[in-house]
Amino acid sequence: MERSRSYKELEVWKEAKKLVTEIYQITKKFPDDEKYCLIQQIRRAAISIPSNIAEGIGRNHAKDTIQFLYTSRGSLYELETQIFISFDLNYLNEITLENILISCNQVGKLLGGFINYYESKLGSKN
Repeated sequence: MERSRSYKELEVWKEAKKLVTEIYQITKKFPDDEKYCLIQQIRRAAISIPSNIAEGIGRNHAKDTIQFLYTSRGSLYELETQIFISFDLNYLNEITLENILISCNQVGKLLGGFINYYESKLGSKN
């Protein structure tokens, strides 16, 4: 039972989950005609970040965990791109853009450190 709760204690997962909440709040203000396009894409990318962290932690092998962490990072980059596009379309103001990018940067740093940790753990088994 302890293993299933461990991902919830990780700072990277907590910060990624906060980012999802931020994304949902800002996308509520997007135009209705983006409901089934950009809003959905942004929300899916955001949700993918903590979800893949959790799934990776649930794996029994460091190599599998690393793969899910890389998928999470890919989703983060996808989200950042979609946020820039939203700004270009004037759906976000500069302050909102900067705040979201700060959150993305924080998650990215934590995720990078976590990937490095697991890669070093995998390397020590060889």
